[in-house]
Amino acid sequence: MSTKTAFTKTTHSQNALILAYKPAFITSNAFLGKIKRKYGLAKAGFSGTLDPFAQGSLLIASGAYTKLLPFINTEPKRYEAVLWLGAKSKSLDIENFLGVESVSKFSQNQITKVLQNLCGNITYTPPSFSAKKISGKRAYALARSGEEVNLAQSTMSVYSLEILGYNHPFLHFSSEVSKGSYVRSLGELIAQNLGVSGVLSALKRTKEGDLCAKKGVEIFLNPLEVLPFERLELDSHYEDLIKNGAKICIKNTKSGIFVVQFSEFFSIIEILKDGNIKYLCNRILYADTL
Repeated sequence: MSTKTAFTKTTHSQNALILAYKPAFITSNAFLGKIKRKYGLAKAGFSGTLDPFAQGSLLIASGAYTKLLPFINTEPKRYEAVLWLGAKSKSLDIENFLGVESVSKFSQNQITKVLQNLCGNITYTPPSFSAKKISGKRAYALARSGEEVNLAQSTMSVYSLEILGYNHPFLHFSSEVSKGSYVRSLGELIAQNLGVSGVLSALKRTKEGDLCAKKGVEIFLNPLEVLPFERLELDSHYEDLIKNGAKICIKNTKSGIFVVQFSEFFSIIEILKDGNIKYLCNRILYADTL
């Protein structure tokens, strides 16, 4: 499946699916604001927050295409990071730096063993400087105001964890993890298992699922090429029925989730075992028909 095909953006369209590259030292929301102003977009969102100090792929959707984000496969998330062994920080990165102490160099075998042991489903405590909510407030806002932050433990799936380079005290590694994972916490666990402190000095998201952004370039994606569902061809007499969200039954078709296309819109539907359909995301106008 191609995910890099350019999708023509018209000046009148608010529907867009953009694969962008967020630079370091800007929040995801601030970067989103720049993209919105650049392309004249009103309503927009993104698939997964990148830390302010991090850079890399960010999938942005605007207009009705924001409804498509939950259906697009952005897992696993692939990252490259640099872990500064011996360093300490409240936020587990270089933004709230506390200091650094000298630590002994580790062998390649020691590091490899630790990384291997951290693959699989692991339990961790999210950073206090994170987008997690506590009583309706963001944890990072509470942490910045000096309040005590106690977050519940979470679980992440680590699909792969590899050494890319080691120039003591800096360990360059790659990881493939599940949605919602905090690589800062993964870095902390690596350091703890080596018996030292550690923070991330650099972080880059290189892929979300099959999506890989290019630095300084925004790619307008065709959602019909990105959505992971099979196409279902229906006769034109279904168009008005589906357009209006009518209750219909489609016989002699296997059950499952499908994308159906018509002249002015497409929909994501689920065909149940009895043939009845469930509308998952209905009447999405094409980018060039708004």
